[in-house]
Amino acid sequence: MHKGRLEAFSDGVIAIIITIMVLELKAPRGADLAALIPLLPILLSYVLSFVYLAIYWNNHHHMFQATDRVGGAVLWANLHLLFWLSLFPFVTDWMGENHFAAIPTALYGGVLLMASIAYWILQTAVITQQGVGSLLAKAVGRDLKGKLSPIFYAVAIASAFLHVAISQLLYIGVALIWLVPDRRIERTLAREGAADE
Repeated sequence: MHKGRLEAFSDGVIAIIITIMVLELKAPRGADLAALIPLLPILLSYVLSFVYLAIYWNNHHHMFQATDRVGGAVLWANLHLLFWLSLFPFVTDWMGENHFAAIPTALYGGVLLMASIAYWILQTAVITQQGVGSLLAKAVGRDLKGKLSPIFYAVAIASAFLHVAISQLLYIGVALIWLVPDRRIERTLAREGAADE
């Protein structure tokens, strides 16, 4: 099966998730900057979740640049990832509305953890289908960031019950690790393209 439909569907779902998140933001009653102060936790939660969704969209795009075709396992693995991403608006709103209380912060981390596991499952399904010598397999290599992220999320979940600031710093830290441009797939595609010429 051609990958175009999967990419278009995934792009649409992620766009809807972002739209739902932004619709949860309510304008303050006051017209001065002080009216924004009570909304700060909600705004910060939104920004963090938006960054995470942008990272997932970007990496998803790069993954499927290195993919020729998709089969049933990849389709289901992609839906599994989209399920966990679709929970971002709920946990984002709950965490922000409750000013980063322990249980909402831990649940936020739980969704981040499950989304990272779902992404790994999708990546594994694509590599299995494409073969261990595929472009994606070569590009991903040892995938240190992909292996460390779930560990950081698990520590952040436990930390939420000690001090939520530790959890928040870990969530931000993982996002920053992934914000650093990861050009593995682009470099591998460029090398393969140069070798074919």
